[in-house]
Amino acid sequence: MTESFQNAQSSDRTRPRKQIHLGAHFPGVNNTTVWSDPDSGSQIEFSSFVHLAQTAERGLFDFFFLAEGLRLREHRGRIHDLDVVGRPDTFTVLNALAAVTDRLGLAGTVNTTFNEPYELARQFASLDHLSGGRAAWNAVTSPDAFTGENFRRGGYLERERRYERAAEIIAVARLLWDAWAPDAVEADPATGRFLREGAVEAFAYLGAQFDVSGTFNVPRSPQGHPVIFQAGDSDQGREFGASHADVIFSRHTEHADAKAFYADVKDRLGRHGREERDLLIMPGVSFVLGDTEAEARENAEEVRRKQVGPQTAIAFLEQVWGQDLSHLDPDGPVPEFDPETADVHITRGRVRHQQDQSSIAQRWKAIADAKELSIRELVIETTARLQLVGTPASVAAQIDDYVQGDAVDGFILVPHLTPGGLDRFVDEVVPILQERGSFRTEYTGTTLRDHLGLAPAPTKRGTPQ
Repeated sequence: MTESFQNAQSSDRTRPRKQIHLGAHFPGVNNTTVWSDPDSGSQIEFSSFVHLAQTAERGLFDFFFLAEGLRLREHRGRIHDLDVVGRPDTFTVLNALAAVTDRLGLAGTVNTTFNEPYELARQFASLDHLSGGRAAWNAVTSPDAFTGENFRRGGYLERERRYERAAEIIAVARLLWDAWAPDAVEADPATGRFLREGAVEAFAYLGAQFDVSGTFNVPRSPQGHPVIFQAGDSDQGREFGASHADVIFSRHTEHADAKAFYADVKDRLGRHGREERDLLIMPGVSFVLGDTEAEARENAEEVRRKQVGPQTAIAFLEQVWGQDLSHLDPDGPVPEFDPETADVHITRGRVRHQQDQSSIAQRWKAIADAKELSIRELVIETTARLQLVGTPASVAAQIDDYVQGDAVDGFILVPHLTPGGLDRFVDEVVPILQERGSFRTEYTGTTLRDHLGLAPAPTKRGTPQ
């Protein structure tokens, strides 16, 4: 835990306690899941999805979050076998989960680059109907030609145009969701249900990315508009989130950094006619619990060493150095030679937030020299996301301090075990958050918008549904 986190205090002790928002992340393609653990299960079998979702609902979480991988990763030209691989279709899984949960929100990552707005609007509206108003769309972009090879338009989209397409696809989707008036369908005892005349309007949209028109065939869903998630972090991405998103899946987790990101994005809302409550900031975070603080730290160290085994450590180093380093000892020193900058895509199918290989390598070498770290120890240190480590009471306190201090609105929890990695958190941490008055003791609404405290989606006429 960082010193800045330990010293974090709420800026206003007199205001009511903010309510913590929690999501449960089902692992996608990643190197954080410890598949070597005896308690690890399948990421494909439906029972795994059910267990995690029902555990999250038992813990009164806001939503279940399903990641997406559109292509198997490759490393040095071969399928990368060190990550979780495979992912059933997002809508198939979430629609099935709607039948085995009652209140839990169902959020799915679906790409805006390789899909069409009519299809996405129809699929999310259908999920919102089937779940009774619990659908959410994590709208992600991709300029990645490698992934795009799977699609008709593979690689065609320039990086700087990805948010242009994303903004248009959401605009078209909202146009379609608003095509039906809330009271478009009426009941006739003699003939059955029918459409009220004039309650469904034709749509037309002409932009740089889309030229579409017609009529939408799904009635207005319980939420009107499913909740929109977004995860971009560039200036363009932050502006996109401030103008379009309901929730930002942030990668900023160190307390001071998270607080700066929170303030920056919230400050952007006013110029888009939005208020602070209209957007939630929720970073992804892992956690490790123990009966004592010492035990928790030992458990966390063991988890990180399992997450970054010898092969994984070398693979991460190769991503930065851009060359085959299989001859190096993962428990030996970091190489002194500079990276090969000609091949920055030695690993394909993985999001890279930093592209300057030389500066990353120099920073890594400086860390290794200062702390006398081996390759594996360096990778463990530099690739770790925030871990909430401690007893259930201290982890609850850490979460609460982040939220009350306006660094985040909540967290999306990423367990290192599937599907049972959330069980102890729900059984032991959630009750403490409830005792602190920072987390619900029951669901008070039925839709995901209710859980998140978001206003109802406006109709095209500008009035709430």
